[in-house]
Amino acid sequence: MKLIIWILTCTFLVGATAYAGEADIVDVKIRMIGKDTFSFDVTVRHADEGWEHYADKWDVTAPDGTLLGTRTLYHPHVDEQPFTRSLSGVKIPASIREVTLRAHDSVHGYGGKMVTIAVPR
Repeated sequence: MKLIIWILTCTFLVGATAYAGEADIVDVKIRMIGKDTFSFDVTVRHADEGWEHYADKWDVTAPDGTLLGTRTLYHPHVDEQPFTRSLSGVKIPASIREVTLRAHDSVHGYGGKMVTIAVPR
């Protein structure tokens, strides 16, 4: 009987952890703040459940996958969904015409909705 209760408890906990799904980028605003330097306001949606499962960062990547910038999210946003955070000082070479933003969560990693946006010049 104890084994059955343990199995059911583990199954519930694993299912509950995965319930929040992947983190999605839902909006991006980009502005030039200097020569080849940009600021981003990025809105992320994720059903954060607490410290065990939350959106923990988002990235700015070049078309070839090169990482241009990362905004680390240091805590869950359980009661603030979706939420917007900024990142300034992202250097983007003039040869790059568009960037992709992707979000990451502490359980699934990458995999949610990404957004590709033109770099204003």
